[in-house]
Parts: sequence; C-alpha cells; structure tokens
Amino acid sequence: MSDSLVMNCSPHEIRVAAVEDRRPVEVYVERRKDQSLVGNIYKGRVTRVLPGMQAAFVDIGLERAAFLYVADIVDPKKREAETRDSTISEATRDAYHRPIQSLLHEGQEIMVQVAKEPLGTKGARVTSHVSIAGRHLVYMPTVDHVGISRRITDEEERKRLKEILEALVPQGGGFVARTAAEGRNPDELRADLEFLSQVWNDILIRMESGPAPVTLYEDLDLVLRTARDMITPEIEAVHVDDEGEYRRLVRFMRRFMPRYLDRVKLFDRPDAIFDAFGIEAELNRALGRKVWLPSGGYLIIDQTEALCAIDINTGRYVGRRNLEDTIARTNVEAIDEIVHQLRLRNIGGIIIIDFIDMDHESNKNRVFSELTEALKRDRAKTNILKISELGLVEMTRKRVRESLSRSMSEPCFYCDGTGLLKSRTTVCHQIYRSMVTEAEVMGDGERAVRIALHPRVAETLGKEERAMLAELEARLDLRLSLDPRPDFHLEHFEFSGGE
Repeated sequence: MSDSLVMNCSPHEIRVAAVEDRRPVEVYVERRKDQSLVGNIYKGRVTRVLPGMQAAFVDIGLERAAFLYVADIVDPKKREAETRDSTISEATRDAYHRPIQSLLHEGQEIMVQVAKEPLGTKGARVTSHVSIAGRHLVYMPTVDHVGISRRITDEEERKRLKEILEALVPQGGGFVARTAAEGRNPDELRADLEFLSQVWNDILIRMESGPAPVTLYEDLDLVLRTARDMITPEIEAVHVDDEGEYRRLVRFMRRFMPRYLDRVKLFDRPDAIFDAFGIEAELNRALGRKVWLPSGGYLIIDQTEALCAIDINTGRYVGRRNLEDTIARTNVEAIDEIVHQLRLRNIGGIIIIDFIDMDHESNKNRVFSELTEALKRDRAKTNILKISELGLVEMTRKRVRESLSRSMSEPCFYCDGTGLLKSRTTVCHQIYRSMVTEAEVMGDGERAVRIALHPRVAETLGKEERAMLAELEARLDLRLSLDPRPDFHLEHFEFSGGE
C-alpha cells in the first residue's frame, strides 16, 4: 500500500496522489464542477429496452443515458432462489436470468447506482445491485451475504470478522468487511453497520418521493472518499495544502477514523505541494508516449479506443554478455515500470504488452512470474494470460474511471487525435493533381492562378518540388504564384485567380 497521500486542493480542482517509496503510483483528479459519479445512486426512468443486446438505457439526469445490462438487474426470482440455497453454482445462478424484456419496460422507474463513469462517447454504466461503502463495511441491501475482503489474508482474522458480522447483520441485506475492518472490535463494526443502514433507509424514503430522474445519494467528494478508502495502517502521513480542506478532513477523521488523526499534516510551505513531492514531474512524464528505463531501454505506450499497446525496446542498452541476456534483462527491468505506468495512468480495459522476443523458455517463465508478482501491488482487478508464441502478453485491468491522459488532455485539434499529418511532399502532389482537375473547369479564360497554402508546404513546393511546379505551368499554360498563409492548416490549400 501507499506510504503517504498528498492532496493538492484549489477552489476549482482537487488532486490526490498515492505515494510509495517516494514515488507517485496513483493519481486522482476531480474538478469541482464535475465530481465523480461512481457510487452515486439515482432514481431513473427506462427510456429504451434492447432485447437484442439484453440491455436497457436509463435516464438518470445526465447528458447521455446510462447503460444497464441484464446481469446488473436485481431479479426477484433469482434472489429468492439464492436465499433458499446459498451454495448453488454460478451456472445455476445464470440459469435464473430472465430476458430483459420480462424485467423492464419503457417508462419504468428504477433505482440504479453508477458503476463506471461515462467514458469518451459512452454513457455511465449502472447497476441495480446497490452497494454503500462505509469506513469498515460495505452494505449490499439487494443480497443476503457476509463476505471478507480478499486483502485480509490472515485466516484467523477472517474467521473472527465473519463471526462478528453474522451475529450483527440483520435479515434482508448483506455486508462485506473492508480491509480497514482488520483488527476492529464489534462495537466499531456495529456503529458502521447502523450508520449504513440509516443511509439506506433515507435512500428508500427519497425513492418514494418525486418523479425520476432524481439523485438519491451522492458519494463523498475526493478528499473524504480518499480518507475513507485509502488510509490504512501502512499510510504514514496525509499531506494537505489547503487549510479549509485540512480542517474539514480533521473533522471527518475525528468522527470516523480517530486512530489516524495524528497522520493528517497541513502543508504550509510556499512551494507547490506536488512540486515538493516530485509528483508534478511524474505527471508530465505520464502524459508522454515514450518512457525511458534506467538501463537505457524504453517503453512506447499507445492508448486507443479499444486497447492499450505497450512496446518494449532495448534502446541504448547493449548489455554485457550476449543478446539473450540483454533482452531478458530489458524485459525484466521493464516490468516494474509497466505496472507503475498502468497504475499512474489508470490504464484499463484490454492491454497488450509486446515483450522483446526471448528464445529460452526459462526467461519467458521468469518474465511472466515477475509480471504476475508486480501486479499484486495493483488495487485494480487484473487478469493476465501467458506469454504467446509471438512474445505478447494479453491482460485486462478493471476500468472504473477515465485514464489520466483522457482526464487531463484532449485530442489535438490540428491532427484530430491521429498524431499524424500528411507530409509536405504528399500535400504538394495533392496540389498538383487538384490543379490539373481545376484547370479543366477554369477553361481558357484564366491564365494566372494564385495557390494559397501553408508556409511550410510553400517552401517545399518552391524548392524541393520546384520541378513539379514548373512542369505544371508548362502543361497547363498557366502562371502560378504561391501565397503562404500561416493561418492555414498544413494540409489545406486554395486556388484563386491571379493578378
């Protein structure tokens, strides 16, 4: 877990960095005007039911309708079956899924919770399996289940917590003990349980009053949510650079987490807090495509709509013994940086890692084992497949919110996000072909033509491609002049009559 948390707060934006070994590993950014929606609960109205996709769209008051899949709908019949027999298999549970058209209809009002933020052009992903997080527990009113966080590994502690919860939990709801519940006594767990039950009762009351869409419950903002979810015994300090937010956090900690109160520190130095902790430089580095490794190798990280591709290169590293050893060392060294970048950039979805080809099976196994071990530090759920014959590792990482690059940058307005432009020579040849076509339309009346174009293209056409321009004048019997226009896009040009 993180050694410290660093909070940079301004009137318009909150940034939180989790720092391990003096290096930021996770960064969360929340603008005041568009706070995170994950965890919010809404009373929504079904706008469309799509039997072919077994999904529905639900209006919850956002710009785009939310997406609800059939498996995320609470089915009373399925829940009744699970209540009768909690040991039934997943396959049997799936058999209880009914077609979505038998569960929902257009115009129906339904309670849903945001599970994934709107990403790109997609609306939010929602579920009717509501869960409400407290400090020590997560309340799940739609299931009857008592669970323990997988991060609590001590079997005796797991058994102790389960016995306490089974004695405390009322009928008609489920609870999961969070990592923070480790070592907590029954009174602390009971207080959390009663608080969450009251929150749920308030939600039910709001559900019965007022038409959809309406917000029933909003999760905590980033500062308090970070304190609730990320402060553990491993956290040595929480640094906050705003006095108002510091006092607010202290009040929250004093009420819900008094044992960690002394770890909250006000950062009152004149320099910027993210600069002081070396976070700003890491953020700028995380927005780049190339990441250098200590040995001289480097990573190339390309994010697309469908997946993220990570390519490993030896770069300046030439090794000391032989090629296989050089390749294996570069691949192993790249693993820590890859996992670091996945966490820091919050890259989710499908990820393809292109390791440098290795001949020895032992090296392949070593690289895979190192990657598997390194991913254990990641709080996000991951699934990884063995190295393929092509040297590729396919993996998935759970995506709940926008990646760092999408939340902090936007597509280039000049290249429209492609990262590529037509070369100046290509534009020159395009001008040539267009001029030949235009000459046929202009007829014999016009003998001089001005070509308005970007200055860099004008320079290429007037120098390197001067022969092309001369041939065009001779072929069309025209006098051509170039009109460099700095305001033009590199690929844009226009023809007009000359003087």
